[in-house]
Amino acid sequence: MKLQKLIIVWVAMLLFFVTGCANGIGNEAQKIEVQKRISDENQFADYKEITNSEQFEGVKKILDNADWENAKVSMVHPPDYRFVFQYKNPEIEAKAVLYELWISPNKDKVELVKDALSKYSQLNEEDSAILFEILTGKKLSDLE
Repeated sequence: MKLQKLIIVWVAMLLFFVTGCANGIGNEAQKIEVQKRISDENQFADYKEITNSEQFEGVKKILDNADWENAKVSMVHPPDYRFVFQYKNPEIEAKAVLYELWISPNKDKVELVKDALSKYSQLNEEDSAILFEILTGKKLSDLE
């Protein structure tokens, strides 16, 4: 009987611990920090911060559904934009993945690289337009 009580207490503590850990970082608010290339060289300046949860989820959905290929790419010029997901709470430390974005020569699609993971994807026109507008506030179709 004592063993059953001990097991029940142990299981209850384990469930409490697991639930607490799962709610820790997972529910923390995040943002996207966007930088724009400011010269022909690899120099960037802070451009925009996305804190709107609807826009944040839209970007995550597009990236999650992208067809990522394992590839080391060599582009003609540095990325036009780059962005990273960050927690709004500065005390939370998490390894950030840098996404680099190039606008295609026809200005109808974007190409992405997950820098540290050597992953590459070219988005379709619809996802390119949505992602570009969220990240920059501009329409891809309006670029000259």
